Amino acid sequence: QVQLVESGGGLVQAGGSLRLSCAASGGTFSSYNMGWFRQAPGKEREFVAGINWTGVGTYYTDSVKGRFTISRDNAKNTVYLQMNSLKPEDTAVYYCARRLYSSGSYSNQREYAYWGLGTQVTVSS
Repeated sequence: QVQLVESGGGLVQAGGSLRLSCAASGGTFSSYNMGWFRQAPGKEREFVAGINWTGVGTYYTDSVKGRFTISRDNAKNTVYLQMNSLKPEDTAVYYCARRLYSSGSYSNQREYAYWGLGTQVTVSS
């Protein structure tokens, strides 16, 4: 049974930083591409960042490019999201997810098989 557990969320002032972690268990973590999504209050869940199984290929939504960095440590079965220069509009519950396919679109939520329960990030102005 695959489980994904996010951690590292919290309350931070605008301009601050947080690093989210997603620990995976079950399955072969190093074989799968991963993604981070977020859902703000009253809004639909949206793609934030994705990373391929090697860690070489990374993908970001435009609003976080240059501020967020996705990475992974296959030895630790963990994917990270380093978030810098945080803005109040980054406030959301952040979810990690494991992709079904090696190809396709990282932003397509239907291409993800497993999801964590999320971690809350709140950025105050």
